[in-house]
Amino acid sequence: MPRQANAVDFWRGFALVSIFVNHIPGIYYERLTHRNFSISDSAELFVFLAGWSLGYLVGSRDEPIGTGRLVARLGSRSLQIYAAQILISSIALALLAASAYLLENPLILEWHNASAVFQDPALAHIGLVLLTHQLGYFDILPLYVVLMLAAPGIAVIDRFAKPLLVPLSLSLYFASLTVPFTAPTWPVPGQWFFNPFTWQAIFVLGFSLSRNEGLGAFVRCHIRTIRIISLPVVLFAAAIVVFSWMPDPTKLPEPKLLFLNGKSFLTPMRLIQFLALAAVFSATYPLIARALPWLCPFLSILGRNSLYVFCVGSLLSLTGQLIRYLYSGSFAVDTIIFVVGIGLLWLTAWTSEWRERQKRADI
Repeated sequence: MPRQANAVDFWRGFALVSIFVNHIPGIYYERLTHRNFSISDSAELFVFLAGWSLGYLVGSRDEPIGTGRLVARLGSRSLQIYAAQILISSIALALLAASAYLLENPLILEWHNASAVFQDPALAHIGLVLLTHQLGYFDILPLYVVLMLAAPGIAVIDRFAKPLLVPLSLSLYFASLTVPFTAPTWPVPGQWFFNPFTWQAIFVLGFSLSRNEGLGAFVRCHIRTIRIISLPVVLFAAAIVVFSWMPDPTKLPEPKLLFLNGKSFLTPMRLIQFLALAAVFSATYPLIARALPWLCPFLSILGRNSLYVFCVGSLLSLTGQLIRYLYSGSFAVDTIIFVVGIGLLWLTAWTSEWRERQKRADI
């Protein structure tokens, strides 16, 4: 029997579709995604909901999962995500290599930080395995692996010292912004696109808000007031983006990361705006469900199967980039890429659930 749609799965499916589109630079439908009216984008939503989903894996305070079983469950999940990252990175490299060969254009081998793999394959492959070398547009799952490795610690703190969880997370967040520090890349010098020391904050906030005690309980009791306060923040942020009112970095005080709009470090401007956006738009799900009853189950099935859909979507986005390069991009080409891509994302999710139903039927 099909599972019912719910708000978490719906918004996760929404994030996955947006990521698929936004990872094809220049596609016509990119201008319809919410990042054109928002300082934050779907990456924040995806990681926030990953933290929220951690609450389901951990279990409730009334029915806690044993510590050993919890560590094994979360460790298994991080291993699954790690394996997915290695697989899609390998397929992406094969796509780039095949395209460069068939189109007789070696410059394609330099796309998305891939050149090191072809120029120095020994060291680059070690980096891929260690997650210290990441391809462009394939760099969010390494963050997810790190967050899931940290998840047992997050769950233990939540269980035995709940008041400390968010303050500890925010302390690490602000320390990374003010020093600053991040995770380095290797063998190509640089840094992770998604700094795990700052992005952990939105993951922890998602987890904390999913709980029925502490911060989650407080927000639920005062959600109307929070939404009233958040609405002007959302509207002002939209004006900043639309009218390009971003501050001049050279005129900002130190530490600049506290005032810049920086995605890699998830700067406060992005984090605050995202939380305001989440507060406001969390009220719209019932309205969407009534106005567009077909949309909720469609996006929810994507959200329920997020890892599979994300992996396939990442590869489809790269394929879309290559198709646009080959055909120079047009509204017709973009529409075909969009429609076929979304259809294949749905087929991926449906196949995943069909397989699960078959497994249950065989038991």
